[in-house]
Amino acid sequence: MQGSEPLSSEKSTRPRKLVVAGLLVGEDGRVLISQRRADQALPLQWEFPGGKVEPGEAPVDALARELTEELGATVRVGRIWDVLFHPYPEFDLVMLVYACRLAPGSAAPSAVEVADLAWVAPHDFPGRWDILPADRPLVERLAAEGAPSD
Repeated sequence: MQGSEPLSSEKSTRPRKLVVAGLLVGEDGRVLISQRRADQALPLQWEFPGGKVEPGEAPVDALARELTEELGATVRVGRIWDVLFHPYPEFDLVMLVYACRLAPGSAAPSAVEVADLAWVAPHDFPGRWDILPADRPLVERLAAEGAPSD
């Protein structure tokens, strides 16, 4: 068509946020999820713990920092297990999901900056938890494949 360009060449003006999430797997194969606080956006929904990557911060470092802040635990951040994209109404989210384990000698995770925590077997996810929309593909993958091993 004359005077129009393909949609793929249009630049999005929507904000894009890069976040990291930890798929923290316990020795028994259960995975840790955290509940958002009542004063946060999407209150009291469950998610895989993590947070924003600060400018100049490596994603692995951001995840280790976020998990220490939110859970009071030190983790070993492993390989990327998934990369997700989710368009929220106000912004586009890009999430790097890393397989994680508690570091030797770390304190057990606790609800430091979150409302609650739960260790969930991968097959127990579907239909039982009010999971954030961006995290739902992880729940589906966990239910199908199980938790990642080291």
